[in-house]
Amino acid sequence: MVERYSREIMAKKWDMQAKYDAWLKVELAAVKAWNKLGLINDTDCEKILKNAKFDIARIDEIEKTTKHDVIAFLTSVSESLGEESRFVHYAMTSSDCIDTAVALQIKESLELILEDVSLLLEAIKKRALEHKNTLMVGRSHGIHGEPITFGLVLAIWYDEISHAKELLEHAKEVISYGKISGAMGNFAHAPLEFEEEVCKNLGLKAAPVSNQVIQRDRYAQVISAIAILASSCEQIAVAIRHFQRTEVYEAEEYFSVGQKGSSA
Repeated sequence: MVERYSREIMAKKWDMQAKYDAWLKVELAAVKAWNKLGLINDTDCEKILKNAKFDIARIDEIEKTTKHDVIAFLTSVSESLGEESRFVHYAMTSSDCIDTAVALQIKESLELILEDVSLLLEAIKKRALEHKNTLMVGRSHGIHGEPITFGLVLAIWYDEISHAKELLEHAKEVISYGKISGAMGNFAHAPLEFEEEVCKNLGLKAAPVSNQVIQRDRYAQVISAIAILASSCEQIAVAIRHFQRTEVYEAEEYFSVGQKGSSA
């Protein structure tokens, strides 16, 4: 992410630390599931849950040799454990870990966006009610028409952002699926109950069907929903840009104390 245009809270959800944190969360959820299903005894399970950790510098070092990021990660985790490390990643393939972890990251990211969209809607609603009777020139293709109110303009923005929020909420549901079905998606080395238990531990649903990966149409729906929200925000921004033209000056963006608009 470009630091200047990234919120710290969002950027941290996609840095290397967050990536491996999510991977470890999936692996530990799998350990808990195997413990419940009877493959791992309580003692080994507790040791793994208590001691499993990774070192990013060590992962980078190992990957130079393995040329495989998941193996490098698992090797680093194994180095923090004893013989019980044999149960980490048991009956799993790389995408079981990666795709399920990415689903967690996207879900959490959408929750952040939805929180901000709710705040935006509250702000627009407040201004719409405030300017319910504030008269302004209505325009069609930029040409003056019948008078309208600024409240109407804001109400239209509110409605459009509300639609975008609904799409984001749907996208969050669509992406909240994990898969722990093995390299071919055929559960060759683990029962269906294992996948269901892992996903339950993570607050996800198990994919109804998958192969080596979770099908990417889920990602496409997320990207589409975000793009629609961004398009609506851009439309609002362009409208405000027009309203604050010198010859129009009907509204303007907020400027904080000391903020500058031009270096000229």
